[in-house]
Amino acid sequence: MTNYQWELEKVLTERGISRRDFLKFCTAMAGVLALPGTFAPRIARAMEEAPKRTPVVWLEFQDCAGCTESFLRASRPTAAEVILDVLSVDYHETIMAAAGHLAEEAKKQTIDAGGYLVVVEGAIPLNENGLYCCIGGRTAVDILEEATANAIAVIAVGNCATFGGLPKAAPNPTKAVGAMELVTHVPVLNLPGCPVNVVNLTATVVHFLTFGELPATDKLHRPLFAYGSLIHDNCERRGHFDAGEFVQQWGDEGHRKGWCLYEMGCKGPVAYHNCPAVRFNSGTSWPVGSGHGCIACSEPDFWDRPKYEPVVLQEVTPPATYPPVEAPPETISPAGAATVAAVAGLAVGAAGGAALSQSRRRDQAEQQAED
Repeated sequence: MTNYQWELEKVLTERGISRRDFLKFCTAMAGVLALPGTFAPRIARAMEEAPKRTPVVWLEFQDCAGCTESFLRASRPTAAEVILDVLSVDYHETIMAAAGHLAEEAKKQTIDAGGYLVVVEGAIPLNENGLYCCIGGRTAVDILEEATANAIAVIAVGNCATFGGLPKAAPNPTKAVGAMELVTHVPVLNLPGCPVNVVNLTATVVHFLTFGELPATDKLHRPLFAYGSLIHDNCERRGHFDAGEFVQQWGDEGHRKGWCLYEMGCKGPVAYHNCPAVRFNSGTSWPVGSGHGCIACSEPDFWDRPKYEPVVLQEVTPPATYPPVEAPPETISPAGAATVAAVAGLAVGAAGGAALSQSRRRDQAEQQAED
């Protein structure tokens, strides 16, 4: 047993985490990363054999510290905190004990040594030479350029750091941008959300420690394990969508029964995120599960998108691909239909469900007129 393995087991024991719990955590991480369960032992070995703690410089710019709050609540399971202890957070304005020159010196030593990760939280303003975000008399642009000089990679957390978020919303007076628009000399991985889901941050760290590289990403630099599927395809209300059962107003019968929130403005058909699977607050719930539509906080410019207006489905999928509009078989329950839809990944079913709902309401109105 290496010294590090002994130290890890000591920390696990001190925190009341058994070997069994640790292996369960590794299995859960394999699931989040969309890896077979057989990778759990490899993840466990990577955690145990890590030669040293990977240094982290965490920068905060135009933000509300919401992603930091999410980071501090890594608790699903508690072993996540231990894994994050594998990282050495050498600089973080909100949580570090040092201040002033001592804090800046700690950051400089980490940068000079190289081989560290940079976590960026918050947008970076460019207008007026960056004066809309200054720390210690230096602009965010200057600080970001210095911090990434010898970095392994940049992990942008939250929609502000990834796509500009709220600071970039129209009319964007500070000319705010996301980190990937400025950092081109090292890899940039985006973990959007408002705030970032700490489960995905933990999984990204686990992937990096296990495979020595960042996970595969889409064209927006988002890891496919977390942003590879539409929320709509895995939503627990998808079966109601396919059955044409939609909430018409807050608190109505359909809302109380858990029907689809598409007509209330849910952006699930255009948002890529694993919220239905990992959820928030230690897996307690997520917006759609609690009765509110998705606002697509993992997508660019989501602040400028009307929150309570349905997306135009024709903009998502060409009409030629729509399936025939017909009611599903009576033997298939909404929950069963949701399962089938999740496996098949058929976002095109959205248009059919919406049209069916409109047709049903029209028929009901005509019937009432005749009566």
